[in-house]
Amino acid sequence: MASKGRTYRTVEVEGFEVLVGKAATDNDYLTFKVAKPQDLWLHVAGAPGSHVVIRNPDKLPDIPKVVIERAAEFAAFYSKARAARGKVDVHCCWASDVRKERGAPAGEVQLRRWDRVRVYPRALDEGEEE
Repeated sequence: MASKGRTYRTVEVEGFEVLVGKAATDNDYLTFKVAKPQDLWLHVAGAPGSHVVIRNPDKLPDIPKVVIERAAEFAAFYSKARAARGKVDVHCCWASDVRKERGAPAGEVQLRRWDRVRVYPRALDEGEEE
């Protein structure tokens, strides 16, 4: 289980640590204080929701597709798009491509470049959270 007071959930997916933000201010902390430039960052497109980070300490040039898709499912589920029928779009980019404009509200970011992943929203499975 996550420790009390932690601003994000921690999950392991295929050997990769995946971090899932809990609230807008927590998302800012996760994205700009915890994530490293080589980590992969995800967020549901067009709706408020959790920022998700896939840790990449080995600076791999590519993260396995299965890991990205599972992390995207978290981003979709922990967002206002959770109740969507069908697949939802999730933006995915390197953390180094995420910026915050001065004065922007908590959780609001700008992406320099990104890819799109389409997934069904899916929550953490029982026992999946560390």
